[in-house]
Amino acid sequence: MARVCDVCNKGKVFGSQVSHSVRHSKRTWAPNLRRVRAIVNGTPKRVNVCTRCLRTGKVERAL
Repeated sequence: MARVCDVCNKGKVFGSQVSHSVRHSKRTWAPNLRRVRAIVNGTPKRVNVCTRCLRTGKVERAL
C-alpha cells in the first residue's frame, strides 16, 4: 500500500541530492503523514493524513 495522504493525495517525490561538490545522487522526499481518527461519511475511521491537511482544518478529527 502506498503511503499517501487520503485527503490531498500527497505522496513520495523523487529528485536528486546535490552535494557541495555538485555530485548528484537519487533520493526521495516523503510526506509528513499522521494516522488519525477522522469523521468520514459521518463515522469515525482511521486515515493517513498529512500535517498540512490537519493544520488547515481539511479533516474533522474524531475524539
